[in-house]
Amino acid sequence: MKRGLQRYYCLDCYTYFTSKKRPVRLQKKLFKEYIWQRQTVKQLADKHQRSEKWIRQQLDKSQSRGFYLYPQPVIGIADVTFWSREYGVLVVRAADLKQNLCWFEVKTETAAAYQEARTILEELGYTFQAMVLDGKRGIKEVFNGIPIQHCQFHQIQTINHYLTRRPKLQAAIELRTIALALTKVKEEYFTILLTQWHEKWKDFLKERTTNPITKKWFYTHKRIRSAYRSLKTNLPYLFTYQKYPELHIPNTTNSLDGTFSHLKQLLNTHRGLKRQRRWKLIQEILRK
Repeated sequence: MKRGLQRYYCLDCYTYFTSKKRPVRLQKKLFKEYIWQRQTVKQLADKHQRSEKWIRQQLDKSQSRGFYLYPQPVIGIADVTFWSREYGVLVVRAADLKQNLCWFEVKTETAAAYQEARTILEELGYTFQAMVLDGKRGIKEVFNGIPIQHCQFHQIQTINHYLTRRPKLQAAIELRTIALALTKVKEEYFTILLTQWHEKWKDFLKERTTNPITKKWFYTHKRIRSAYRSLKTNLPYLFTYQKYPELHIPNTTNSLDGTFSHLKQLLNTHRGLKRQRRWKLIQEILRK
């Protein structure tokens, strides 16, 4: 042993040598255990009988594995997940290939970030047959000319945000019931239900309340109006998957949401990471 490395003696040329591949293999092994087996630095140090400082050095030296892209038409899913108010990662995933194609760090979720992701992938040779999005304002325009499916799960979450899960007013109860039927009915039937609801409650929605101090008025049922407006505005994109059955477009971003959940579970084992090391782990996990 010399400097912690195994040395060998050749009986033919009578010289000592060190296998250069062994340290690389060890680094890969440590990195794999660190991420996928959720081993902490301390656990790895105890297991391999090394210092924690040495383990960290090996983790930093380890090289990320290769990532091969095969440009082709894909069904894309795009979204951003955040760890803090000013740190997130935008990911574009191919739903049909079950593979993440593109990811990079962002401070905020903007149309410009999605445009950058689209440009990168199209320059690599990918074409989008359809996109599944969560409904962030301004993002749909980035993918103009491509069939867009608004995530039905996120739409229901939006309705729950405005109406709560246990609304008390009858109008809100009926509207939430209609929203919950989103994943179970055809577009024509859903449109009829929404139209009938609006006809029934249109006068109720117009009710106003005047502030006795400022004398200014506001709509009494603002949250119900917002919930209805959300459904009405997103309606052209909520059933895109039914219009293109041959493409097998998913009606939610669940595939990508599952990736985000798995990613955060793995990273939660290693709290307090430096940003550079955390980004290295994120990239390794998203490559899988």
